[in-house]
Amino acid sequence: MKHLELGTRIAGCAIPVFSLRSKGSFGVGDFGDLKLMITWVAQTGQKILQILPINDTTSSGTWVDSYPYSAISIYALHPMYADLRQLPVLKDAEATARFQTLQAELNSLPQIDYEAVNKAKREYLLLVFKQEFAKVKRTKAYKTFLQETDFWLTGYADYCIRRDARLWPDEAPVSSDFYRYMQFVLDTQMRLAHEHACALGVMLKGDIPIGVNRYGCDVEMEPRYFNMNGQAGAPPDNFSADGQNWGFPTYNWQVMAADGYAWWRRRLQYMSCFFDAYRIDHILGFFRIWEIPRTAKSGLAGSFSPNRPLTVDEITMSGFAFNEELHTVPYIDDALLKKHFPRKVKLVVDAFLDANSDGTYRFKPEMENANLLAYYIYERTPKLPQAMKDALLAIYGKVLFMRDLNNPQLFVPRILGYETEAYVQLSQSDRVAYDHLYEDYFYNRHTMFWFREGTRKLTPLLLSTTMTACGEDLGMIPACVPWVMKNLQVLSLEIQRMPKLYGETFANPARYPYLSVATPSTHDMSTLRGWWREDEALSQQFYNCVLGFDGKAPLEMDGRVARAILAQHLASPSAFALFAWQDWMAMDERLRRDSYDDERINVPSNRDHCWNYRMHIALEQLMNERAFNDSVRSMIADSGRLL
Repeated sequence: MKHLELGTRIAGCAIPVFSLRSKGSFGVGDFGDLKLMITWVAQTGQKILQILPINDTTSSGTWVDSYPYSAISIYALHPMYADLRQLPVLKDAEATARFQTLQAELNSLPQIDYEAVNKAKREYLLLVFKQEFAKVKRTKAYKTFLQETDFWLTGYADYCIRRDARLWPDEAPVSSDFYRYMQFVLDTQMRLAHEHACALGVMLKGDIPIGVNRYGCDVEMEPRYFNMNGQAGAPPDNFSADGQNWGFPTYNWQVMAADGYAWWRRRLQYMSCFFDAYRIDHILGFFRIWEIPRTAKSGLAGSFSPNRPLTVDEITMSGFAFNEELHTVPYIDDALLKKHFPRKVKLVVDAFLDANSDGTYRFKPEMENANLLAYYIYERTPKLPQAMKDALLAIYGKVLFMRDLNNPQLFVPRILGYETEAYVQLSQSDRVAYDHLYEDYFYNRHTMFWFREGTRKLTPLLLSTTMTACGEDLGMIPACVPWVMKNLQVLSLEIQRMPKLYGETFANPARYPYLSVATPSTHDMSTLRGWWREDEALSQQFYNCVLGFDGKAPLEMDGRVARAILAQHLASPSAFALFAWQDWMAMDERLRRDSYDDERINVPSNRDHCWNYRMHIALEQLMNERAFNDSVRSMIADSGRLL
């Protein structure tokens, strides 16, 4: 199912593959479970299933690799998604018994034991490889796979060998053929899942991350496409008050433009083998990316790239009394030091600061830039507590203006500069001038500049496949983004609790554009039930004013409230009405999870979050819940989304 006829409206479900659970899965969702999920989707009248990225993320060999947006390869699929049930039976009876016991143990866990699952699956796949590869390598299917994937597979296999030698030095090295065979297995199984979806009239919607792992094989094989001195992230938003630092290298768009964005076109064309639609993760990155210096940790240290930085003349002509020496360095006084280092003020002053004549402080000359400061913090004072290191780097970034990364003679206003100590010290007239300058820089100055950037990059990418493109356009959205997305017919993302119109508390699904995806939540957000408990006053307002219910709102969202919210989204004009599986389940108080806290997939503000959420019931049971499934199908039919 590749195309959606204009005017058609469909409903669907969103859930990561790793979150799926069946009676036969191995402690994590796999491509066999994906087929079962597709069957349930079709059974309930849904026509689209959205998943998270499925690429290999194995970099550290630990649970940190659970982050699905940090792929080591934009082509290779993650080994943990291999459905062992689809592989030949092991001839070793003792090994078979051991894996059967382990499967039962891991599959009974409420969450994914990421490290144990991946260790077990790697061992099992290696045993099958040793047993079967001599036959498989002679097959036409395997030879064809090698021919079609040679442009990336050899580099990936070589990378994996070097990675394994680093991660597991005591293990006997394996042949590069093992990684080719493993990807052949994964490719075959994922294609079968896609074929199953097509046969049932279900669109599979993938997720294309904006970034890649800086230590992965994509960067290693084609370094010219990446800027390694910067880190991609996001400015402060509803997800994270300090912004986000994803750690990914930024793209060298000039080099990419020179060959017609071939890297991106190849990526999308390969993913079109598995998907009918795709979510462009952080589509804003094609207009401008939030670029953070390599040495910084906080997203607050970033700035937009590409950008149009300010000259000194432009700043002074705005009415702001710009002093380069004063306004590009943090304002540090005793009160600030006592706030951040209540018992260590003298230590910090002696080690890192010099006193000014007015009672304030400045960083020592040998720490005059972020790189040098980071060196002193991490190399010269290694025993300094991590909290103090983070505080020092944060203080360094609390300035009114930052020097442009490409030209130190040009300047950009620091994001949230009006919240710094330096801003407090300004005169009233300078505050007014700074506010105007800040507003213009972040919301007006780049409108047409970024319009051209987004159009130039996205146009050839969208034309490279027949997949339906959907953009994740949340956060600090330039005015030009909706224009470009509408012109290129990219579906926007509409979330009721994150309205895009200024002054609104809640968006109105009845006013969503047709070219949009209507959803109450994303994987980066609390589920509906979790959101309901975050702010009692807000939930009460929503209950009375949006849903039109009288009286006091229930403390915990009940099935009636959940059904009303989903019905609003289903009734919207949006082409896609997509619901997290947890939000579908919220309608049934008998079937849903006991605790809403256990429904959360990701917490964006926590870089150490483990992505280990799993369904609490098996797909086999879900498919047999006739009353619930009929209610889902009935709601979809009533909304006109049942094709």
